[in-house]
Amino acid sequence: MPELLAAIAGYLLGSIPFGLLITRAAGLGDVRAIGSHSIGATNVLRTGRRELAALTLLLDAGKGAAAVWLATRFGGEFAAMAAGAGAFVGHAWPVWLRFRGGKSVATYIGVMLTLNWIVGVLFCIVWLIVAAARRYSSLAALIAAASTPVFAWIWSGPALAAFTAALGLLLYSRHWANIQRLVAGTETRIGERGDAGGHEPADPS
Repeated sequence: MPELLAAIAGYLLGSIPFGLLITRAAGLGDVRAIGSHSIGATNVLRTGRRELAALTLLLDAGKGAAAVWLATRFGGEFAAMAAGAGAFVGHAWPVWLRFRGGKSVATYIGVMLTLNWIVGVLFCIVWLIVAAARRYSSLAALIAAASTPVFAWIWSGPALAAFTAALGLLLYSRHWANIQRLVAGTETRIGERGDAGGHEPADPS
């Protein structure tokens, strides 16, 4: 029961669409009407308001961290993982937006930094290295997610490794269209604008 309650609470927290709320409050309308049609920080950045994108990134990561932190205090390790998974799923498939959300990478980072900060930092380092070398946000997220279970096994143990592997599969499912474009060589690089055909960069939140 503690794990189930933690997962439900995490989902409700994770489903708060900060990107949508922030852009509407700033008078920019519905961020889902532009770019990749996502609620994440990358799409908010397409409004030209970097400060709003940064705030969205922090809040999307923060809701994952908050879900894990609260569950740790009141339910323990497995409740914390359940809450983190709930927050991830909530951002990707928010009930308030007919289950159409973001890619959940920022929320994933917040969850990992709170569960095990070393593993979370290593994820970020891998993301930054790949993004700097290849300039594909989606590829960076995919490689970082694939390497995280190894980091989790080394720095924590099998429980966290299994958890990160499960979340990694969900993250891959959210990036399926990006994977297809990477294979086809049509994925947009960081700093480039998507074309009318919908070749938008991966939303890292």
